[in-house]
Order: sequence, then C-alpha cells, then structure tokens
Amino acid sequence: MMHNLRRLLPPLPVLPGWGSIRGRVAIVLAVPTCLLLVVTGLGVADRASDWSAARETAGRVELVLKAQGLVRELQRERGLTNGLLGGAAEYRDDVDAQRARTDTARTGFDVLLREGGPGVDARGDGLRDALSPVSALVAVRRQVDGGTAQRPSTLAAYTEAIDGLIGASAADPARGDRTLVDGMDALQALTRATEAIALERGFLNGVFAAGRFKGAEFLQFTEVRADRLAFLRQYAELAAPAQQSALDAAFASSNARRAMGYEKQAEGGADGSRLAVDPGRWWSSMTALVDQLHGVQRQIGAQVRTRAVRMGDGATGQLGGFIGLGVLILAVATALAVLSARSITRPLVALADEADMVASAGLPAAVTRIQQAEAGAELAPLPSRRVPDSAREFTRLADALHNVEHTAIGLATEQAVLRRNSSESLAGLGRRNQALISRQLGLITALERQEIDPDALGELFELDHLATRMRRNAESLLVLTGEELPPRTWSGLVTAAEVVQSAIAEVEQYRRVAVVDVQQARIRGRAVAELSHLLAELIENALLFSPPSRPVEIYGWRDGGEYCLAVVDRGSGMTAEELARSNARLAGRESFLVAPTRYLGHYVVGTLAARLGAQVELRPTQGQGSACGVTAYVALPSALVEVPQTQPATAG
Repeated sequence: MMHNLRRLLPPLPVLPGWGSIRGRVAIVLAVPTCLLLVVTGLGVADRASDWSAARETAGRVELVLKAQGLVRELQRERGLTNGLLGGAAEYRDDVDAQRARTDTARTGFDVLLREGGPGVDARGDGLRDALSPVSALVAVRRQVDGGTAQRPSTLAAYTEAIDGLIGASAADPARGDRTLVDGMDALQALTRATEAIALERGFLNGVFAAGRFKGAEFLQFTEVRADRLAFLRQYAELAAPAQQSALDAAFASSNARRAMGYEKQAEGGADGSRLAVDPGRWWSSMTALVDQLHGVQRQIGAQVRTRAVRMGDGATGQLGGFIGLGVLILAVATALAVLSARSITRPLVALADEADMVASAGLPAAVTRIQQAEAGAELAPLPSRRVPDSAREFTRLADALHNVEHTAIGLATEQAVLRRNSSESLAGLGRRNQALISRQLGLITALERQEIDPDALGELFELDHLATRMRRNAESLLVLTGEELPPRTWSGLVTAAEVVQSAIAEVEQYRRVAVVDVQQARIRGRAVAELSHLLAELIENALLFSPPSRPVEIYGWRDGGEYCLAVVDRGSGMTAEELARSNARLAGRESFLVAPTRYLGHYVVGTLAARLGAQVELRPTQGQGSACGVTAYVALPSALVEVPQTQPATAG
C-alpha cells in the first residue's frame, strides 16, 4: 500500500548538486550559515558579553564596597593599636571601642558571603580564605592586651589581613565596556592608595607615640609613602576628570594639608632625632583624609554600578530579539538537516558496518592466516561488498576501503616474510658465532694449561673473559629468535652463590659487582646456564647505568618455597613510565622487533624468564639520596630450587 502511495505522489524536485555529498552539505549549511552571519552582524556575541560583564561588574562593585567597610574598620584598629603599642596609653578606650566596630563589620561581611551573588559566587572561596588572617587577629589582640605584642609584628599582622581582603574582593580585571573597565581599575587603584595612606597613618601613629624612628622604621616609612604615590599616579591615569577632581578636593582639605605638614616633620627624623608631633592630632587629621578617600571610593563605585545596570538592561532587551531570531534559524537548519540526513546516514552506516567487520574480523583473520601459512602461499583478501548509492563519493569510499584491505594484507604478508627472514638470519648468525666462540674458548683453555708465565696467563684469562662475554652475546641472538640455547647443563645441583659468580664472570666490569648477601640454596643443573645468562644481562645493564664509583650489589634470599635474587644499582634511575614499559618487555608483552635497540637485553631476560618459569620485575631502589637507582628482582619457582632444611638446635 505504501509502495503504491509513493508511486502516486509526484517526484520531489532534485536540487542542484544533490548528487554528491559536497553538494548536499553545501545545501544544508548555506541557509543557516547566511542567517547566522546576519545574526552575527547584529552583534549577538557583543551584546551577550556586555550583559554578562555589566551584571558581573555591578556585583563586583557591591562586593568591593562591602569589603571596604570591613577594611576601613581594620585600618582604624591597626592605627590605634600601633599608637597604643608606641606608648600612647590614652588610646586604650579607643582601641576597645574600635574592636567592637570591627567585629560588627566582620559579622556583616560573613552574612554577605552566605547570601552569595554575582560578585561573591565567583570568588567565594578566595574571600573565605582571605578572612583567615582576619580571624587570626584574635590572638594578636590577646598579645596586645597581655603586653607581649611587638609593634612591627602587630602592624604586619593587621596589614596582611587587610591586603588579603582587598586582593580577594577585587583581584580580577573587569570586562566589557571601556568606561566600566577604567572605572573598576580606578576604583581598585584608589583602594590600594587608601590602604597605603591608612597604613602610613597607623605606622606614624606608633612612631609619633614613641617619639622617634627606631631601627629600620624610617626606611619602612619611605616604602609606604612610595606605594601611596605609585597608586595615586595609577589612579590619575585611569580616573575620569570628575573622579580626579573628587580626589583633588580630598587632598586640598585643611586636614589633608595639616597631615602633610606632620609628614614633613617625620621626614626630618631620619637620623632618629626626637619628633615633637602629637599622635592625637596626627591621627585625627589623617583619619579625616582617609574617610574622605572612602567617600570618593563610594562615589566611584556608585557611578560604575549605575552604568553597569544601565548597560545590562539595554543588553537584555536586545538579547531577547536575538534569541527569537536564533530559534527561527535553529528550526530552519533542523528541517534542512533532517531532510538531507536520511540520504547521507544510510549509506554511511552501511559502509561503517562493513569497515567494522573488516577491522574486527576480516583483517585479523587474514593476518593470522598469513603468519601461519607456509612460505610462498598465496592468500586472497575477503571479498568487499559494494554499497549502492547515487552519490559518487560513496562509491569512491567503498572502493577506497577495498583498496585499504588489499594494501593491509599486502603489508602484513611483507612483514611476515621480513620477520621470518630476519629471525632465520639472526639464528644462523648466532649459531655460527656460538660454534666459533666455543672453539675459541677451547683453544684459550688449552693455552692456559700450557702457559706458566703469570703475565701471559693473566692476559689469557682476560681473553677468556672476553670470549665468554662474546658467547653470551651469541646466545642472546638465539634467544631473540626463539631458538634453544646449546646444551650447557650440569648434573645434580649448583649453589646459588656459584650461579651468581658464573653470571658475574660474563660481564666486563666484574670488579664493580659486590655479592653482599646470598643465602644458601641449590639450583637444579638444567636451569643453571639460562639463569646465569639472565643474571648476566641484568648485571650488565645495572653496570651500564651506574656511576663508575658506585658498585652493583647482589642479594639472594629464600621466600617460602621460592628463591629470590636482587640486582641493585644506585644510578640515575627510571621514571614510572619507563619502568612500566621495561616491565612489559620483561613480561614478554612487547616484541623485540618494535623495541629500541638499547632494550634488547630486556627482551632476552623476558624470554629466559618465561622458559624458566621465573618472574622478573624492575622497581626503584629503596634508600636515601638523590640517586635512587633501579633494582631488578628475580623470583625463581620452587621447581628449580632446593632449599636446605634448617637443623634444629641441640639443647646442651
């Protein structure tokens, strides 16, 4: 029925370019792209950014002003406390009253943090951390009341709490409108300048109470004044004319001029001479100036907040229209995407299914057959299914997948032949070297028996040692190619110490190897040659990566039915990633054909360990010092070890 209905319906018009994927994608993207360009031209991004910046700036201004309330009370408490410690006992009642006002401001600020808001949420954790030094002032107060507080450390504690609070409340730069940015930056610069002036007020309050500068206090005074001037210059660069006029008016007041006069007198006390300045007059004059500066801060904050709110309201209205237009664009783009997706996804799904089948089953099976086939056998790839579709790109993609399959099987065949030839060549070379070196060792042994000159005999011993190392290298080639080592077995049992000494004899720098503690155990003769070879590779590696002045230590101990050996070096060590890769090679999880040449010894050790049924693992060397080194642990199974039974003690 549906088939008949489709035949009755008129055919849909074919859009130009619909016969290719590129044409279909172009049609799908053309209309929404044009509409998005129109929307972009209207400034959606700019309006959204302005709205977000305005909302955030308004919240930040509120936060800065609330924080300044607490900062102002802390600044007063700092100045009065410094004067009290300087010797002005008349500040005692003022200090107690100011502490109460500070605690009230702190409580209000805690409420602000709990309520949250645009300016608080983004930096709530930082503000809470900044209150920790404020809470620590409780202990400072107790020291002041107990008469154990020092004026410099007390001043520093209050200053740290104030600086942390200022930095946490206004740390990030403003975004958006240039006027808002300059206003926020000017507000922050004025906040820092006010803090410098308040710090100077409290600092000189203590100095005037003491009557002179002591120690390095004059240098500290000049640094505080330099900070004040720097922040005021920064404010002058950022502030609007009206804002600069408000600041000039504050510094033109009679209290400000009087305070500057007292400051001039303080400049004359650099040599520690007596300063005849009444601390109370200095405090009242500077406090009036600081209060005026706080007023300028509130004025600037109100201006910035008003502009931010106005910009946010305007951006909200424009965003509403842009969002409606965006919804329309989304609807049109969705309709077009649905119409075109049906003609694209079906053939793509078919091709994806075929590619998954080839990757998960076809290619692995073909590679396995190639690796297991005899040399010269011909293997054809699995037939590739065609995906019917009118688009030319789908046909080309199916052909490309088929070509990939052919190429992959061809490469696998070449790799299999190359690996087979490489293994056979290495095995042949190893067997030849083994035969020649065995003959060489026999000749050297015969010469050693005939030689009576000690010097010549020593040289023959060195030559014998070198040939032994060459024999081990030849045997390593056989191990890498999977060949069995030539029979070098011992009948009966061999002690663990003898096996260790045999391994040491096969390394070049055997004099740097120290056998520290090897507990008694006997190794079965059939495993001695391979175990000695395994240990020699580990010892050689440890010597290679150890400083010439540091010995390589060997330990052996019984662990239940097993026997463990450890080769310890204290060289440069390895990173965790390098240890993981090396242990993977030792465990046989990585082929030597893909491993770097310098790690072939790991592959030899891993192959020998697998034959012995042993476990080998590298770990960081335990101990102190900058050079930690690496320790190689070898665990031999109980089938290879015969541990002597402990004889019970005889009671006497």
